[in-house]
Amino acid sequence: MQVTTLSFDNMHNHGELFANMLRARHRTFIEHKNWDLPQADGMEYDQYDTPASRWVAVHEFGQVLAGVRLTPTTARCGIYSYMIRDAQNGLLDTLPQDLLFEPAPVAPHIWESSRVFVSESVPAKLRLRVQCALIDEMVRSARTFGATSLVGIVPEHSPRLARRTGIDCQPAGRVIETDDGDRSVCINISLASKLH
Repeated sequence: MQVTTLSFDNMHNHGELFANMLRARHRTFIEHKNWDLPQADGMEYDQYDTPASRWVAVHEFGQVLAGVRLTPTTARCGIYSYMIRDAQNGLLDTLPQDLLFEPAPVAPHIWESSRVFVSESVPAKLRLRVQCALIDEMVRSARTFGATSLVGIVPEHSPRLARRTGIDCQPAGRVIETDDGDRSVCINISLASKLH
């Protein structure tokens, strides 16, 4: 199992990994969860997949097992910044405006974690190992970019997993229930406490 952080600067060094990650996102979010998201050629994408973002992929033999997108909270692309802030500012109709308890942060040391997934094809006995590999690389990469904290939307029970892996994760908003019954919550992740 390998873990790679992709950027527009380095994705040419990793063959089809970026496209395979977008295909895995398509399977997860569009095929399995039935979310209405932009898609092309079997790949899911949105307005936040820009050169400002980075993508962490857990992969093995060309198959993407898990992934997450990291975007600086200072990012701008037209009218968009980052997903949580844009939802709070009423630019997205798929997320409520009151998803955070406080105004969405904008600072170079705070990045957003979004589009977190673990593939449905990952066997139950390997899921924790894959999740830990994803979290470890997400933390390492975010620190490399100068982040001291992350803000993100995760499944409601993810903070328990975070504690098991040594992540300092605190709820930052109310529980959001989607039309398909998924329950998510915004969180703040402090990167100061996980130093390995």
